Amino acid sequence: MHPWKKIIINFSFFILLSHSSQAQRNIPCYESVEARVWADSVFKAMSYYEKMGQLFMVDAFSNKDAAHVAQITQLIDSFKIGGLIFFQGGPLRQANLTNFYQSRSKIPLMIGIDGEWGLSMRLDSTIRFPRQMTLAAGASAHDVYEMGVDIATQCKRMGIHINFAPDVDINNNPNNPIINSRAFGESKEKVALYGLSYMKGMQDHQVLACAKHFPGHGDTDTDSHLALPIVNATVDRLDSLELFPFKKLIPQGLASVMVAHLFIPELDSTLDQPSSLSTKL
Repeated sequence: MHPWKKIIINFSFFILLSHSSQAQRNIPCYESVEARVWADSVFKAMSYYEKMGQLFMVDAFSNKDAAHVAQITQLIDSFKIGGLIFFQGGPLRQANLTNFYQSRSKIPLMIGIDGEWGLSMRLDSTIRFPRQMTLAAGASAHDVYEMGVDIATQCKRMGIHINFAPDVDINNNPNNPIINSRAFGESKEKVALYGLSYMKGMQDHQVLACAKHFPGHGDTDTDSHLALPIVNATVDRLDSLELFPFKKLIPQGLASVMVAHLFIPELDSTLDQPSSLSTKL
């Protein structure tokens, strides 16, 4: 398989949100004037080929063999990829690999993890926080904020810049095999409140948050890792329910949004067109 095909297959679909300089009076807590000046200077010096490579974040593991490390190293050296999202492994092994991969990259890599209940979702011998449904049942919004702070602190020690959390899906289908306990519940207000608290806990400590799964993965009865779920909701229902948490988090400085692999006929009727690849959403 050609290396670029490997990258495309493993690409994690998400959108980094930006704000115009005219509309933005207060720079979000995860940005700074110095950072923007540096980013602009680096971007202007990059070739078209390097800019293209920066669009891709590739899956990496700290529990695989030397061949995997060599493959990731080749992608960094030859294709100038922009980042890595780490999956299974251990904290010390991952930290060592992060340092090694960063040393090979001309432009600092963006390092991510999908850790909804902390690093232990992916890494052994790390602290395991409760799942979202448990938090909603027994914790306050302030407790969730403090959890976000703790997770951010641990991410920073690992050299992780973005955590693909929180899950702000509305758990409105009891037969959902993939969201369920990952959601804060069926109340859109509570999902938005707790999701915002989680987001702020991380971003107040300089780790980017990512709300998912846009435009809403709660009302499905199919695992989107295995098939393409259909969401037969009207535009009005989507706007008033599924999109409610996103509309609450984005104005508060949400760094990014992950787009779901869903077929939503009301938004894009192209047969079997996943929302993650739709130009109409």
